Amino acid sequence: MKKPFVLERGTTQFRILVGVGTALLALGVLWASGFQPFEMNQVTRVMIYAIAISGLNVATGYVGLLSIGHSAFFGIGAYTTGILVVRHGWEAWLTIPIAFIVCLVVGLLVGLPAMRIRGLYLAMVTLAFAVAFPEIVARFSNLTGGAGGLTIRRNDLRPPEWTGLSLGQKDLWLFWLAVVVLALTLLTTYALTRSRFGLAMTAVRQNEIAASSSGVNVAFVKVSSFGLSGAITGAAGALFAMYMGSLFAEGSFTLLAGITLLIGLVIGGERTVLGPIIGALVVVYIPYYTSDIGGGQFSAVLFALVLLFVIFVAPSGVAGALAKLLRRFVIIRSPRPAAVVGSATVQGQSGEIVAVEASNDSPAPTDSPGTEATEPVSTTFGSGKP
Repeated sequence: MKKPFVLERGTTQFRILVGVGTALLALGVLWASGFQPFEMNQVTRVMIYAIAISGLNVATGYVGLLSIGHSAFFGIGAYTTGILVVRHGWEAWLTIPIAFIVCLVVGLLVGLPAMRIRGLYLAMVTLAFAVAFPEIVARFSNLTGGAGGLTIRRNDLRPPEWTGLSLGQKDLWLFWLAVVVLALTLLTTYALTRSRFGLAMTAVRQNEIAASSSGVNVAFVKVSSFGLSGAITGAAGALFAMYMGSLFAEGSFTLLAGITLLIGLVIGGERTVLGPIIGALVVVYIPYYTSDIGGGQFSAVLFALVLLFVIFVAPSGVAGALAKLLRRFVIIRSPRPAAVVGSATVQGQSGEIVAVEASNDSPAPTDSPGTEATEPVSTTFGSGKP
């Protein structure tokens, strides 16, 4: 079998590949921006759900904190935007950072139990959070509109003047705003998971005890990851409020919405950067194309079939399966460090550790017959010999 082609990061070939991929992606986005309003809105909805699933991926995918209550963060972000726009006259796009911060604080508070519990017990905590959210919205009806919902006037969603877009081009403005937020989310996730904190997240997911003994602050990693996860999902909720214009907690932010996000994550692929986009395509377009079959109930059956298929055929999700297939042909790796000449550490025949120093001009010692090193300088540690 032919060996896969190895491509190292930082090389000219790698930069060309990244440049070509970025150019194709930009052309695809420009092409989608020319869609008719309905199709463009569908793509915008996919990007909003991709952002929300990316947030869930931080906690559930990378750290292993199972959450089925992220619909509450989605709703908190949406209602933050709705309240600031309707009650206080804010520009809608300026509320996204506020929704991010509010959901970050709430996520840190909800994530506190993660310091002591995990697995199904933590899932039950997030379940209670998701179930309680619509009731909390109904309780503060003077602020949230209660069961009657909260409606944002179309004129309040007008694009900013500096964009040069009119009110009739609101869909195009929201499309590009979603593109920017999604790009920032994916870049942040990529950078985070490849940082030292990302290594700590992976260590906590694999084995908390081993991570703790290695010096990882497990409690900090779990709580901060859950907070960031909720914040990203809250930013998606803010975009969702601008997309919908009308907010109803009992309709859009129920427990079913949280389960939908989790299904999208599993199908797309946990611990992958592009998996949330694939999952969002599934959760948006399967209900749309199956809405006329069986009175709309067929979408739930198809969801179950797709989920079972992915679990058995591609346990790492669609993105994980595609990455595994791609690695059969191309392997992308970091550059290997240059060999250090001058000193090395090797293991002797009897198991002791031997530190060897060599000169750049002298040949390395070999075991070949008829050859021998000239006066090698070595020191043996732990052998018991002076």
